[in-house]
Amino acid sequence: MTPRTAKLRIGKTEIKVIKVSDEDYICLTDMVNEYGGDQAIYSWLRNRNTVEFLGVWETLYNTNFKGSEFDTFRKQAGLNSFHLTPKKWIDATGAIGIVSKAGRHGGGTFAHKDIAFEFGSYISPEFKLLIIREFQRLKNKEYKLEQWDYRRFLTKVNYRLHTNAVREVLIPLTQTPKNRLGILYAEEADVINLALFGVTAKEWRDRHKNTVKNRKDNIRDHATIEQLTVLSNLESLNSMMITEGLDKQERFNKMRAEAQRQISALLSSKLRVNPIDDHEDAQNLIGL
Repeated sequence: MTPRTAKLRIGKTEIKVIKVSDEDYICLTDMVNEYGGDQAIYSWLRNRNTVEFLGVWETLYNTNFKGSEFDTFRKQAGLNSFHLTPKKWIDATGAIGIVSKAGRHGGGTFAHKDIAFEFGSYISPEFKLLIIREFQRLKNKEYKLEQWDYRRFLTKVNYRLHTNAVREVLIPLTQTPKNRLGILYAEEADVINLALFGVTAKEWRDRHKNTVKNRKDNIRDHATIEQLTVLSNLESLNSMMITEGLDKQERFNKMRAEAQRQISALLSSKLRVNPIDDHEDAQNLIGL
Protein backbone atom coordinates (compact mmCIF):
# COMPACT_ATOMS: atom_id res chain seq x y z
CA MET A 1 0.00 0.00 0.00
CA THR A 2 1.33 3.46 -0.88
CA PRO A 3 2.19 5.34 2.33
CA ARG A 4 0.18 8.42 3.21
CA THR A 5 2.03 11.57 2.15
CA ALA A 6 1.92 14.99 3.78
CA LYS A 7 3.86 18.11 2.82
CA LEU A 8 5.88 20.75 4.62
CA ARG A 9 6.37 24.19 3.10
CA ILE A 10 9.55 26.18 3.72
CA GLY A 11 9.27 29.34 1.66
CA LYS A 12 8.70 28.11 -1.90
CA THR A 13 10.07 24.64 -1.13
CA GLU A 14 7.61 21.75 -0.77
CA ILE A 15 8.91 18.80 1.27
CA LYS A 16 7.20 15.40 1.35
CA VAL A 17 6.60 13.53 4.63
CA ILE A 18 5.66 9.84 4.53
CA LYS A 19 4.87 7.16 7.07
CA VAL A 20 7.29 4.24 7.39
CA SER A 21 6.38 1.70 10.09
CA ASP A 22 4.13 4.38 11.58
CA GLU A 23 7.05 6.83 11.88
CA ASP A 24 7.43 10.15 10.03
CA TYR A 25 10.13 10.22 7.35
CA ILE A 26 11.02 13.52 5.66
CA CYS A 27 12.33 13.76 2.10
CA LEU A 28 15.98 14.88 2.09
CA THR A 29 15.87 15.15 -1.71
CA ASP A 30 13.18 17.84 -1.45
CA MET A 31 15.09 19.62 1.33
CA VAL A 32 18.11 20.19 -0.92
CA ASN A 33 16.30 21.23 -4.10
CA GLU A 34 17.74 24.73 -3.67
CA TYR A 35 20.99 23.65 -1.99
CA GLY A 36 22.83 21.60 -4.59
CA GLY A 37 20.51 18.62 -4.98
CA ASP A 38 21.60 15.08 -4.13
CA GLN A 39 25.26 16.11 -4.08
CA ALA A 40 24.54 17.96 -0.82
CA ILE A 41 23.26 14.68 0.70
CA TYR A 42 26.44 12.85 -0.39
CA SER A 43 28.64 15.61 1.06
CA TRP A 44 26.75 15.42 4.36
CA LEU A 45 27.18 11.63 4.50
CA ARG A 46 30.96 11.97 4.09
CA ASN A 47 31.16 14.01 7.30
CA ARG A 48 32.50 12.16 10.34
CA ASN A 49 29.94 13.79 12.66
CA THR A 50 27.17 12.59 10.35
CA VAL A 51 28.39 8.99 10.44
CA GLU A 52 28.68 9.17 14.24
CA PHE A 53 25.16 10.59 14.54
CA LEU A 54 23.63 7.99 12.23
CA GLY A 55 25.39 5.22 14.13
CA VAL A 56 24.10 6.45 17.48
CA TRP A 57 20.56 6.73 16.11
CA GLU A 58 20.61 3.22 14.63
CA THR A 59 22.08 1.78 17.83
CA LEU A 60 19.20 3.28 19.79
CA TYR A 61 16.37 2.21 17.49
CA ASN A 62 17.53 -0.64 15.24
CA THR A 63 18.18 -4.03 16.85
CA ASN A 64 19.48 -5.41 13.53
CA PHE A 65 22.03 -2.65 12.99
CA LYS A 66 25.42 -4.03 11.91
CA GLY A 67 27.81 -2.32 14.28
CA SER A 68 30.95 -3.78 12.72
CA GLU A 69 30.13 -2.24 9.34
CA PHE A 70 29.40 1.05 11.08
CA ASP A 71 32.83 0.95 12.75
CA THR A 72 34.42 0.54 9.32
CA PHE A 73 32.65 3.64 7.99
CA ARG A 74 33.47 5.59 11.14
CA LYS A 75 37.19 4.90 10.75
CA GLN A 76 37.13 5.97 7.10
CA ALA A 77 34.94 9.05 7.53
CA GLY A 78 36.74 12.33 6.90
CA LEU A 79 39.34 10.86 4.54
CA ASN A 80 39.48 12.37 1.05
CA SER A 81 38.90 8.91 -0.40
CA PHE A 82 35.76 8.29 1.66
CA HIS A 83 32.43 8.38 -0.20
CA LEU A 84 29.09 7.25 1.15
CA THR A 85 25.66 7.13 -0.48
CA PRO A 86 22.31 6.37 1.18
CA LYS A 87 22.13 3.00 -0.63
CA LYS A 88 25.65 2.01 0.43
CA TRP A 89 24.88 2.93 4.05
CA ILE A 90 21.58 1.00 4.07
CA ASP A 91 22.94 -2.10 2.31
CA ALA A 92 26.09 -2.37 4.45
CA THR A 93 24.65 -1.66 7.91
CA GLY A 94 20.99 -2.66 7.64
CA ALA A 95 20.06 0.91 8.57
CA ILE A 96 16.40 1.85 8.92
CA GLY A 97 16.76 5.59 9.60
CA ILE A 98 17.26 6.38 5.90
CA VAL A 99 15.17 4.86 3.10
CA SER A 100 15.05 5.28 -0.66
CA LYS A 101 11.78 5.42 -2.57
CA ALA A 102 11.51 4.98 -6.34
CA GLY A 103 9.25 7.08 -8.52
CA ARG A 104 9.37 10.38 -10.37
CA HIS A 105 6.87 12.21 -8.17
CA GLY A 106 6.89 10.40 -4.83
CA GLY A 107 10.46 9.11 -4.85
CA GLY A 108 13.68 10.28 -3.29
CA THR A 109 15.83 9.79 -0.21
CA PHE A 110 13.80 9.95 3.00
CA ALA A 111 15.05 10.02 6.59
CA HIS A 112 13.41 9.61 9.98
CA LYS A 113 12.48 13.02 11.35
CA ASP A 114 15.32 12.93 13.93
CA ILE A 115 17.85 12.47 11.14
CA ALA A 116 16.13 14.90 8.77
CA PHE A 117 16.28 17.66 11.39
CA GLU A 118 19.98 16.95 11.92
CA PHE A 119 20.44 17.23 8.16
CA GLY A 120 18.68 20.60 8.40
CA SER A 121 21.58 21.76 10.60
CA TYR A 122 23.97 20.91 7.79
CA ILE A 123 22.01 23.17 5.45
CA SER A 124 21.83 25.98 8.02
CA PRO A 125 20.64 26.58 11.62
CA GLU A 126 17.88 28.76 10.18
CA PHE A 127 16.64 25.97 7.92
CA LYS A 128 16.63 23.51 10.82
CA LEU A 129 14.54 25.86 12.95
CA LEU A 130 12.08 26.50 10.13
CA ILE A 131 11.57 22.83 9.32
CA ILE A 132 11.06 21.99 13.01
CA ARG A 133 8.46 24.73 13.31
CA GLU A 134 6.71 23.62 10.13
CA PHE A 135 6.72 20.00 11.29
CA GLN A 136 5.22 21.06 14.62
CA ARG A 137 2.50 22.95 12.73
CA LEU A 138 1.77 19.79 10.74
CA LYS A 139 1.58 17.66 13.89
CA ASN A 140 -0.72 20.17 15.60
CA LYS A 141 -2.94 20.16 12.54
CA GLU A 142 -3.05 16.34 12.48
CA TYR A 143 -3.71 15.82 16.15
CA LYS A 144 -5.06 19.25 17.17
CA LEU A 145 -5.06 18.69 20.93
CA GLU A 146 -1.97 16.46 21.06
CA GLN A 147 1.07 18.62 20.31
CA TRP A 148 4.32 17.15 19.04
CA ASP A 149 7.02 17.85 21.63
CA TYR A 150 9.97 19.48 19.86
CA ARG A 151 11.92 19.58 23.14
CA ARG A 152 12.06 15.78 23.22
CA PHE A 153 13.66 15.70 19.77
CA LEU A 154 16.11 18.51 20.40
CA THR A 155 17.61 16.88 23.45
CA LYS A 156 17.61 13.09 23.00
CA VAL A 157 19.91 11.92 20.19
CA ASN A 158 22.50 14.72 20.33
CA TYR A 159 22.71 14.28 24.10
CA ARG A 160 23.53 10.60 23.58
CA LEU A 161 26.17 11.54 21.00
CA HIS A 162 27.66 14.05 23.42
CA THR A 163 27.83 11.67 26.40
CA ASN A 164 29.34 8.99 24.17
CA ALA A 165 32.19 11.37 23.37
CA VAL A 166 32.68 12.10 27.07
CA ARG A 167 32.76 8.39 27.93
CA GLU A 168 34.99 7.29 25.05
CA VAL A 169 37.52 10.14 25.12
CA LEU A 170 37.55 12.09 28.38
CA ILE A 171 36.95 9.27 30.83
CA PRO A 172 39.83 7.06 29.61
CA LEU A 173 42.12 10.10 29.77
CA THR A 174 41.22 10.99 33.34
CA GLN A 175 40.59 7.40 34.56
CA THR A 176 37.49 8.64 36.34
CA PRO A 177 36.09 6.21 38.96
CA LYS A 178 32.55 5.00 38.30
CA ASN A 179 31.08 6.99 41.18
CA ARG A 180 32.30 10.23 39.57
CA LEU A 181 30.89 9.67 36.08
CA GLY A 182 27.81 11.79 36.81
CA ILE A 183 30.01 14.66 37.98
CA LEU A 184 32.07 14.54 34.80
CA TYR A 185 28.94 14.53 32.64
CA ALA A 186 27.52 17.47 34.58
CA GLU A 187 30.72 19.46 34.15
CA GLU A 188 30.68 18.88 30.39
CA ALA A 189 26.99 19.80 30.18
CA ASP A 190 27.76 23.02 32.03
CA VAL A 191 30.43 23.97 29.49
CA ILE A 192 27.56 24.12 27.00
CA ASN A 193 25.19 25.81 29.48
CA LEU A 194 27.76 28.56 30.09
CA ALA A 195 28.40 29.00 26.37
CA LEU A 196 24.71 29.35 25.55
CA PHE A 197 22.91 30.56 28.69
CA GLY A 198 25.77 32.26 30.56
CA VAL A 199 25.09 30.25 33.75
CA THR A 200 25.56 26.71 35.05
CA ALA A 201 22.58 24.47 35.81
CA LYS A 202 23.06 24.97 39.57
CA GLU A 203 23.30 28.75 39.23
CA TRP A 204 20.04 28.76 37.27
CA ARG A 205 18.27 26.60 39.87
CA ASP A 206 19.51 28.83 42.71
CA ARG A 207 18.24 31.95 40.94
CA HIS A 208 14.81 30.45 40.19
CA LYS A 209 14.17 28.27 43.27
CA ASN A 210 11.33 30.52 44.39
CA THR A 211 9.63 30.89 41.01
CA VAL A 212 9.82 27.43 39.37
CA LYS A 213 6.87 25.27 40.40
CA ASN A 214 8.34 21.91 39.42
CA ARG A 215 11.51 21.23 41.41
CA LYS A 216 12.75 18.84 38.71
CA ASP A 217 12.75 21.61 36.07
CA ASN A 218 16.11 22.74 34.76
CA ILE A 219 17.40 25.54 32.57
CA ARG A 220 16.82 23.55 29.38
CA ASP A 221 13.15 22.96 30.24
CA HIS A 222 12.62 26.72 30.12
CA ALA A 223 14.68 27.47 27.00
CA THR A 224 13.17 28.96 23.86
CA ILE A 225 12.99 26.97 20.63
CA GLU A 226 15.85 29.13 19.28
CA GLN A 227 18.00 28.27 22.28
CA LEU A 228 17.14 24.56 22.04
CA THR A 229 17.99 24.52 18.36
CA VAL A 230 21.42 26.02 19.04
CA LEU A 231 21.86 23.74 22.07
CA SER A 232 21.40 20.71 19.83
CA ASN A 233 24.03 22.05 17.43
CA LEU A 234 26.47 22.85 20.26
CA GLU A 235 26.23 19.30 21.62
CA SER A 236 27.30 17.95 18.24
CA LEU A 237 30.08 20.53 18.00
CA ASN A 238 31.31 19.76 21.50
CA SER A 239 31.44 16.01 20.87
CA MET A 240 33.55 16.65 17.77
CA MET A 241 35.95 18.96 19.68
CA ILE A 242 36.27 16.45 22.54
CA THR A 243 37.28 13.79 20.01
CA GLU A 244 39.83 16.23 18.55
CA GLY A 245 41.38 16.74 21.99
CA LEU A 246 40.54 20.42 22.61
CA ASP A 247 40.54 21.44 26.27
CA LYS A 248 37.50 22.93 28.03
CA GLN A 249 38.55 26.57 27.66
CA GLU A 250 39.13 26.19 23.92
CA ARG A 251 35.81 24.41 23.50
CA PHE A 252 33.99 27.03 25.55
CA ASN A 253 35.43 29.90 23.48
CA LYS A 254 34.46 28.25 20.20
CA MET A 255 30.97 27.31 21.40
CA ARG A 256 30.34 30.78 22.84
CA ALA A 257 31.20 32.39 19.52
CA GLU A 258 29.12 29.83 17.62
CA ALA A 259 26.15 30.34 19.97
CA GLN A 260 26.26 34.08 19.36
CA ARG A 261 26.47 33.57 15.61
CA GLN A 262 23.63 31.05 15.43
CA ILE A 263 21.28 32.92 17.78
CA SER A 264 21.79 36.11 15.78
CA ALA A 265 21.16 34.24 12.52
CA LEU A 266 17.99 32.62 13.83
CA LEU A 267 16.59 35.88 15.20
CA SER A 268 17.30 37.77 11.97
CA SER A 269 15.43 35.22 9.84
CA LYS A 270 12.83 36.91 7.67
CA LEU A 271 10.37 34.13 8.54
CA ARG A 272 10.39 34.70 12.31
CA VAL A 273 6.95 34.77 13.86
CA ASN A 274 7.36 37.73 16.20
CA PRO A 275 10.14 40.05 15.01
CA ILE A 276 11.85 41.98 17.80
CA ASP A 277 15.08 43.89 18.27
CA ASP A 278 17.61 41.29 17.13
CA HIS A 279 20.70 42.72 18.84
CA GLU A 280 19.06 43.12 22.23
CA ASP A 281 17.25 39.79 22.08
CA ALA A 282 20.35 37.92 20.92
CA GLN A 283 22.17 39.20 24.00
CA ASN A 284 19.33 38.05 26.24
CA LEU A 285 19.21 34.58 24.69
CA ILE A 286 22.93 33.94 25.17
CA GLY A 287 23.04 35.23 28.73
CA LEU A 288 24.83 38.55 28.26
